[in-house]
Amino acid sequence: MIKMRGILGYTPANTHLFKKAFLHKPEKMDKFQSARNNERLEFLGDAMLGTIVAEYLFCKYPSEAEGFLTKMRSKIVKRKSLNSIAEQMELMDLLMHYNKGIRVSPSMLGNALEALVGAVYLDGGYRRTKRFIIKKMLRGGYLNIHALETYDDNYKSQLLEYCQKHNKLISYKIVSKYKQDKRDRFKVAVIIDEEEMSVADDYNKKSAEQTASEKTLIKLGVLQLEK
Repeated sequence: MIKMRGILGYTPANTHLFKKAFLHKPEKMDKFQSARNNERLEFLGDAMLGTIVAEYLFCKYPSEAEGFLTKMRSKIVKRKSLNSIAEQMELMDLLMHYNKGIRVSPSMLGNALEALVGAVYLDGGYRRTKRFIIKKMLRGGYLNIHALETYDDNYKSQLLEYCQKHNKLISYKIVSKYKQDKRDRFKVAVIIDEEEMSVADDYNKKSAEQTASEKTLIKLGVLQLEK
């Protein structure tokens, strides 16, 4: 638990909770096995993360409207941000340690971070969870809050706005759904005026839509391709 103590900033009392936070669910499991992986902790951590980040932003930006706060919270708790924070925290080492025998993918990082937040809450309560999220995640150098204020990566929203402005009909279609890394993966296409523009796939349908939208915006010349 030496590495865990460095990540958390304190010595946990219930070490079994933190081991469970990094146990990925098996491909097939019964109702008894559901309590032996990190899914339930992930559910709890997701709720705590959303609440505490909302409270933090509410206090940090006393003059901003609800729309701004909602967008900022979304940018912080989205899967891409959580994956990045977890990677910088070196949670991949713990995932690999506790999931011997299965392929550990980078997409598991954000889930493990949410499960870790859930474990902190059960182990130390709300105040300790708030301290962990603010000091370790938001102010720990893993995330640039001020850069997020003007950064817009909601590519689906941008594309919908573009199509509305140019009187174009847009829709999203699930091309296929398949298994990868023992999880469902979605392939989604962007259709504009009955023409398929771009396709992307991800473990989450909304994430696939965002990636496909980004590709389409680049194809349309609205966005510049990152070098």
